[in-house]
Amino acid sequence: MAFFELRTISKSFGGARVLENVNLSIEEGEFVAIVGYSGSGKTTLMSLVAGLLKPDTGTITLDGKPIDGPSPERGLVFQNYSLLPWLTVRENIAIAVESVFPEKSDAERDTHITRYIEMVKLGHAGDRLPKQLSGGMRQRVAVARTLAIQPRILLLDEPLSALDALTRATLQDEITQIRRTDNTTILLITNSVDEALLLADRVIALTPGPGATLAEPFAVDLPRPRDRKTLNHEPFYKHLRARITEQLLSFNAARETTLTKKLILPDILPEDLEAPRVHRPPRRPGEIKETTIASV
Repeated sequence: MAFFELRTISKSFGGARVLENVNLSIEEGEFVAIVGYSGSGKTTLMSLVAGLLKPDTGTITLDGKPIDGPSPERGLVFQNYSLLPWLTVRENIAIAVESVFPEKSDAERDTHITRYIEMVKLGHAGDRLPKQLSGGMRQRVAVARTLAIQPRILLLDEPLSALDALTRATLQDEITQIRRTDNTTILLITNSVDEALLLADRVIALTPGPGATLAEPFAVDLPRPRDRKTLNHEPFYKHLRARITEQLLSFNAARETTLTKKLILPDILPEDLEAPRVHRPPRRPGEIKETTIASV
């Protein structure tokens, strides 16, 4: 039995099918990345995994137990940080720790919180408010807050997509180090093939909607630790990158073919700006009349 499993998951909104027959198995300690186009249903899939949404059909299990709502066992890092603006870095993390570990003493909680603040290299900023932090630092707080509740599986919903290239690379390295230290099971949603290959053990493409589903996975059999400069010269990395990119492009080409439709323009002409303002309705071609005025 897989540590984490999705079986025949489907989800619709207002009659529009978003996900169809999604199946996924993740082993404990594995890092899986799902890539796909914007709007294909990646965030919907992550919300189902986190228990924020319920599937129309199918089951989701963690260690054989069905998921029926949010739980600290599944820690979700959002793309938009979701920090409380009136609380400091330490207080944002503390509010999560206190809710999950009420049995800890004040001293134990303080030590626990400090550990995760230091883990994301924010020891110097523990007393700052979110408005005093850069975007990358805020995302580090969000990661630290989620890790501090010690989830059994870490869910990353495009947490780095809004960051600049340098900050994104720094946080990628920190996620790699965190995973190496705690052997955390991680599910990452991303729109970057390079990021997926740098971090994950398996990369799986999500087909475009409507009715998106997961394609066949690609095993990333590249040695760790991975260095992005070295990877650029690794033949197998180039091969994998090309195959995944080609797969995504083929999905998009098929989608454009199936969604092609005739565009019908409305039977209407622009306003006649020469007409008085009170008599300036939109005109239709069939309503145009020509009048000849004889001179006297």
